[in-house]
Amino acid sequence: MIKLEPGNVLLKPSSRRQFMGWLKRVARLGQRLGNFDLKITLSRIGNQLQAVASCRDRAGEFTCRTRQRDIHYVMRELIRRISAQLHLQSLQRVAIAA
Repeated sequence: MIKLEPGNVLLKPSSRRQFMGWLKRVARLGQRLGNFDLKITLSRIGNQLQAVASCRDRAGEFTCRTRQRDIHYVMRELIRRISAQLHLQSLQRVAIAA
């Protein structure tokens, strides 16, 4: 399950749809691991935006955080970090099973 909480950031519906489209790969990786739960919280701090993602799945849990000036840069960087971490968890799970 993916939950996007905008906090004190104004998020247009078109941007929300775009970000959820970007999160499709993350959702597929999480479903492979099982018991996938992702919560992304956005907040504005001064003139910058901060995104914090807390992810929990069968292989473990982790937190990613990034801060940029533009919402698209924030989400792009956060999604890259999440997908890289999920990929590492899936590789560790395969190594343990083998």
